[in-house]
Amino acid sequence: MTSLEPAEVFPPGEYIADELDARGWTQQDLAVILDRPLNAVNQIITGKRGITAETAKGLAAAFGTSPEFWMNLENGYQLGHAKSKDNDVALRAKLYGTAPVSEMIRRRWIEGTTSASRLESQLKRFFEAEDLGAIAPQPTAARNSSGYSQTTPAQLAWFYRARSLARTVAAARFDRDALTAGLRTMRNMTLVPQDIQKVPALLAGWGIRLLLVESLQRTRIDGSAFWLDPGKPAIALSLRLDRIDAFWLTLLHELLHIKNGDSPSIDSDLVRDPRGSDSAGRLPEAEEKTSAEASRLLLSPQRLGSFILRARPLYAKEAIADFAQTNGIHPGIVVGQLQQRGEIPYSHGREMLVPVRRFIVGSALTDGWGNVAIPPHESPQDSPPRRRHAARVITSWS
Repeated sequence: MTSLEPAEVFPPGEYIADELDARGWTQQDLAVILDRPLNAVNQIITGKRGITAETAKGLAAAFGTSPEFWMNLENGYQLGHAKSKDNDVALRAKLYGTAPVSEMIRRRWIEGTTSASRLESQLKRFFEAEDLGAIAPQPTAARNSSGYSQTTPAQLAWFYRARSLARTVAAARFDRDALTAGLRTMRNMTLVPQDIQKVPALLAGWGIRLLLVESLQRTRIDGSAFWLDPGKPAIALSLRLDRIDAFWLTLLHELLHIKNGDSPSIDSDLVRDPRGSDSAGRLPEAEEKTSAEASRLLLSPQRLGSFILRARPLYAKEAIADFAQTNGIHPGIVVGQLQQRGEIPYSHGREMLVPVRRFIVGSALTDGWGNVAIPPHESPQDSPPRRRHAARVITSWS
């Protein structure tokens, strides 16, 4: 049997107010009759104080009713409120399972709020979905402990943030021929770390939007290549590993996805973390092939193989530096490839793996590491307008 529940419950104080109106009494009159302070009577009537058994007896005597009548009103009101709070708890639990809410608030992707319904509205706007249970998972090459078949909520949130910000980045009309030709010559920029600052403008000239979005906790995302519309490609890098080898391998990997017209990807673990925090296993075959091609663009496998035969097993750092100079490439990239092949431990040549984030943050739209990218017309609580302009970056969170 289904029990009927009222659509709205009213505090017992409203019934008391009706009784006072019917009798022409004031709250002061009732306070005198009940021998209670006026403030206490006012709080009961306004719903700020509940009705106790003693108060119920007094009201029953004053209005000619039973104590049970007032206790039932009070219990019904409290149960109704408790159910409303339970619904909020259940909704918040569902929302926190849908997205990394706490970190999204910290990163100022959404606003902090105590209202479960407002939080739900913000997440719907963020994910551009009417139903959070029907968010379309993006194709992914992300590796996680359960395999490759499922995009995690944090990975999905990172992707939607990157896609939203990419719409604000200006770029020329996409030129696939320019990209194809540029891939063959881009390695000339790999020798000097500072040249990385030129990459965003170069890609924009080819029609590719490049932005930086710091990864969320426990995602291990390296980058993503996606299409805003047909003919409007974009690349987001997380710079999860702030190393010159990881930057170039990830960037070339994503550029190859664009060149090949691949579906959107969220790529993780393209470069193994020397701290040993990456999960075991291999990338999907298509991703392995793309990474292998990116490695070939950086350094000929034949030349690297020849060097390995000559330098093994000591791999003197001077020999690595000389080999890199001869091939017009930064020695950190050679170290990275030797590490990936298992030829040297991750502790060997670490000083050659120079950090590069400082060279590119100033020339690409950046969201993370203390920077918050917010379009000038749009705050998190506003609906996206029709026209979009370049995002601005503010530095504010700790």
